[in-house]
Amino acid sequence: WGTCDFIGGTSSRRAGAFAMTLATIASGLAMLVPVALMVRETPVTAAGWALNMLAGAFDALGILLLYRSMTLGRLSLAAPLSALTAATLPVVAGMVLQGVPDRKVIAGLALALASVWLLCREETEGPAEPLRAIHIWLPLLSGSCLGLFLILMHSASGGAVIWPMVAVRCGGVLVLLMFLVAGKQGGGEWGALPWRLVALNAFLDVSGNGFYILAGQSGRMDVAAVLSSLFPGATVFLAWLILKERVSMVQLGGVATALAAIALLT
Repeated sequence: WGTCDFIGGTSSRRAGAFAMTLATIASGLAMLVPVALMVRETPVTAAGWALNMLAGAFDALGILLLYRSMTLGRLSLAAPLSALTAATLPVVAGMVLQGVPDRKVIAGLALALASVWLLCREETEGPAEPLRAIHIWLPLLSGSCLGLFLILMHSASGGAVIWPMVAVRCGGVLVLLMFLVAGKQGGGEWGALPWRLVALNAFLDVSGNGFYILAGQSGRMDVAAVLSSLFPGATVFLAWLILKERVSMVQLGGVATALAAIALLT
């Protein structure tokens, strides 16, 4: 997911965030359908299909709300607040549904949540825009949608992997098309879309979803969700490696904290 965010973020500068998001989700759906028809796995129930579509809708809404909150001038607050909320909700749900884990896992979860905040922090130059209520509730709403996506996708997958991901993308495409038809989002520069990168991005997004489902099926949902939420580390690393962006001391602290959290959780 971290590499996916890097490719999507850099490509969106030309084609637009909405066009890149819709193209990525739709391409992922096109990849998954033939695989789902060939692979034999446990069928998804009607209720599971509906829940996974709802998860996909929350995922698409979370991304759109995050992009919107980032355009309001408080990127250094929007990204970490959204990421922290998205990681916290599965932790709470996991403790309710699966019981409170031992103290070492709790310590690892706490460190991981702290590292998510640090990894997403960006140093701003110049005077900061005065803090307004929308700078808080919009990323909180975005993170809540993304957290619900993680919870629902885990809960509704059952023993299957491919078909749940198909349903997730059906829900995401449906919501984005509704926004497009309603005129809430511009279509973007479709001709400027780098389709090879879109295909790679879709593959990485599908892979991230699949690994998350498998991780949740193999252990605790809260641990899988929090470890998955460390993906900004990969985004920061690629920005430093390819775009030569400077990594702040706060983000390096986030990397160190993440490594400590992984050691405790595993």
